[in-house]
Amino acid sequence: MAALVALSNLLVPIPSELVLPLSGHLVGQGRFSFVALLVWTTAGAVASSLIPYVPARWLGEERLRRFLRRFGRFVLVYESDLDKVSGWFERHGLPAVLICRLVPGVGGLISVPAGIKRMPLWRFVLYTSLGSGLWNGAFIGQGWWLGARWGLAGHYEHVAFHAVLAAVISGLLWLVWRRLSTRS
Repeated sequence: MAALVALSNLLVPIPSELVLPLSGHLVGQGRFSFVALLVWTTAGAVASSLIPYVPARWLGEERLRRFLRRFGRFVLVYESDLDKVSGWFERHGLPAVLICRLVPGVGGLISVPAGIKRMPLWRFVLYTSLGSGLWNGAFIGQGWWLGARWGLAGHYEHVAFHAVLAAVISGLLWLVWRRLSTRS
């Protein structure tokens, strides 16, 4: 489970929002310990967050910018993306690491500006552990709570599917509208 959560934090399409509740269900069956599962999944999240943090800290902002100017189009990350993330990190400071761990899809990205801005490693690990622990604990607890009612999730699957679909379509329409309105 720790490996799946680690991959999820590296933006591999393995959603921790699905893995963790299933793990919680297994806690309810007595197959896993809640505390052990929470510790291991949080350790996996912290370990995977160090993968972008360490190179960003080692390279520094200037070398990373040169890399993005040269190879950004191949990794689909551009210098403007770095500007946005760095600005956000500077505005919100150290708690940004904690907060971003609670936002789906963003948790893995906050490691880069934290490394560039040379956030002390112990603080980075502390804030990442707290945020990831809250995230993991909430989803493991949800699966544990569902327990024998796990089948109920299937009854509401179509509702969740339509809600996610509506959110994605709305987001895409908003992006298209924004692109078109900024061209004018």
